[in-house]
Amino acid sequence: MIYKPYGKTGIEMSAVGFGGMQFDMTRSKEENAGLVQYAIDKGINYLDTAPGYCQDQSEDIFGLAIQQMTHKRDDFYISTKAMPEAFDTTEKAMGQVDKSLKRLKVDTIDFYHVWCVRRLDQYELAMKPGGQYEGLLKCKEQGKIKHIVISTHLRGPEVKTILEKNEFSGVLLGVNILNFLYRWQGVQAANEMGLGVVAMNPLAGGVVPKHADRLSFLAGVGETPTEAALRFCISCPQITITLNGFTTKEHIDTACRVADHAKPFTAEDIERIRRNVTQNMDRLCTGCGYCMGQCPKDIPIPGLMQYYNEKLLHGKTDAEMVEQLKFHQEWGLIADRKANAADCVQCGRCELACTQHLDIINRLDEITNWENKLKSS
Repeated sequence: MIYKPYGKTGIEMSAVGFGGMQFDMTRSKEENAGLVQYAIDKGINYLDTAPGYCQDQSEDIFGLAIQQMTHKRDDFYISTKAMPEAFDTTEKAMGQVDKSLKRLKVDTIDFYHVWCVRRLDQYELAMKPGGQYEGLLKCKEQGKIKHIVISTHLRGPEVKTILEKNEFSGVLLGVNILNFLYRWQGVQAANEMGLGVVAMNPLAGGVVPKHADRLSFLAGVGETPTEAALRFCISCPQITITLNGFTTKEHIDTACRVADHAKPFTAEDIERIRRNVTQNMDRLCTGCGYCMGQCPKDIPIPGLMQYYNEKLLHGKTDAEMVEQLKFHQEWGLIADRKANAADCVQCGRCELACTQHLDIINRLDEITNWENKLKSS
């Protein structure tokens, strides 16, 4: 494992972090906690979780693992989060910190995120007098939090604007080998300000392994596109930690092996990727799921957006998309749907929730046309 300084904190972090959003929930909490322990034994020292992850069990799983590793507490760092809208007062924010402390079974949370800032008004809500940030500062004074950080899905220029205010020790950003050309300004700004930079979605929400054939151009000699995507973020000097969601020990072994041999991408490598990556790839749905439960008509938006990725990645024709739609309606991503794209009332709630700022309503309108063609075929 290689280690990097987390901004100006003086902490050396493993280049690979354990992201607690992908536990296999068919397994027991004890089994998943064992996976966390295995990762720490492999040298991973950054554990990232949040309320709501994995059917709201992720914090509890980490807590169970930590309980088994009290003798190693100085060997790892724990990170969790809370959204400004849900905890919009000092009292609510402090109460949520206490709840996470209890679930994680720790006295101090090393990194606490103002979570999932997708719009500037959400940041402003967190920073208002008597708001979340004020509560986090009080928790820091009480020793319950060591570092206040931010998790954001804003574009680079907006990220830079926020970070220049010098309110956070680090930032969690969605950046990967497919979208870095369009997200790099935020990473660069954070690094230049001496902040820790954590990359989430290094595999673009699973897009890279799912479409390995189409994305073979990402890989160097002797590696898979998945390994190349991990290596890209892990070896990048501007990125401190690359978060990975693990479900098996083999996944951990792969990430650690990549880190052990993380040869940086050359200028020629970057140019090869630049030639092949289109702006469409910055518009891929990463399947984060934040739009779930937002639609008043119960349209399966995450499934439909994953289906729409087929057009962006493969340049499929309307006829091909109609054929794919038939498959997904019968067997695939939207087989259990309660509504179709045609049922959209354009309320915009899905777009407000989208971490990628996708034009979901326009896409649903396009999918409606494919639905109509499928009905008439």
